[in-house]
Amino acid sequence: MPRISGVDVPQNKRTEIALHYIYGIGRQNVGKILKLANVDGNKRAKDLTSDEVMRLQKAVETIPTEGSLRKIVTENIKRLRQIGTYRGLRHAHRLPARGQRTRHNARTKRGKRMTVGALKKEEAAKVEEAKKEEVKK
Repeated sequence: MPRISGVDVPQNKRTEIALHYIYGIGRQNVGKILKLANVDGNKRAKDLTSDEVMRLQKAVETIPTEGSLRKIVTENIKRLRQIGTYRGLRHAHRLPARGQRTRHNARTKRGKRMTVGALKKEEAAKVEEAKKEEVKK
């Protein structure tokens, strides 16, 4: 299993697709990296020679990936929060920062639903009973 930029890329995938498993490498970068490393993208990752893996490693090092890219993104978000921009405030409040609606969607960003307001009849009765017991004490 070839290890590129600290990531074990899948063996049975084409090199073009296997490189997507590295954080920071997408469709745009793959073509540039393969051309720079002079490697065939249709070749399976398990069929790569050690020389080709080394050339891919050097080509991947030319762009920020994995830890360095995550650090850059985190620093950018911290900077936005610190200077008080709208996007920074959206990040701070854990809401979508790119203009998406939040009235019905954005569940992945906002988290699990939390009901505010009305309770079911059974739950309301339990709450009232608990209040009455507290008053008696």
